[in-house]
Amino acid sequence: MADENTTENEAETPATEEAAVEAATEVETAASEGAGEQASEEAPRTLTDFAELAAVATGTTAPDRPAEEASNEPKIDDRGRSYATGRRKDAVARVWIKPGPGKMVINGREIETYFARPTQQMMIKQPFEVAGRANQYDVICTVSGGGLSGQAGAVRHGISRALVAYEPALRPTLKKGGFLTRDSRTVERKKYGRAKARRSFQFSKR
Repeated sequence: MADENTTENEAETPATEEAAVEAATEVETAASEGAGEQASEEAPRTLTDFAELAAVATGTTAPDRPAEEASNEPKIDDRGRSYATGRRKDAVARVWIKPGPGKMVINGREIETYFARPTQQMMIKQPFEVAGRANQYDVICTVSGGGLSGQAGAVRHGISRALVAYEPALRPTLKKGGFLTRDSRTVERKKYGRAKARRSFQFSKR
């Protein structure tokens, strides 16, 4: 009897071990599948995913992403001109440029008449000199506000921006020279109790 029981136990042991191995394998598989589902649920959805889901729900195709517009295209109107606005102090200049021999008209007058000082004329022509475009563009400008110094700076700022609009390749050169930066310096306001912004009234001890 003892020998028969021993034989039966030995026969049942391999079957029990195989069942245990299979059960452990099933548990590991279920755990890995659960972890994968949890990771997929925790992954953040993008706008593209939501667009695809909406397309599937409505039975349509998801729209393609719009292509980025090239920022290096020249901005020229139907008259072959490029427009820009320049500012300096209280002056505002509206500038149009187009290819030409280099004629400059400001408020309906020649540059030599409107800006009589050579330093102001030189300031206005600086963007063309730095960019290597001297006597290659005609300039038509209207400027208002401020004095002649501020107006000259506003015209120069507008010419620089108009050049970049006509020839985007000139932007690095003009930006390096500081011609595209708006000069934000303005006159300081007068303070009450003082003669000017900083100047105090004369003090008399006696």
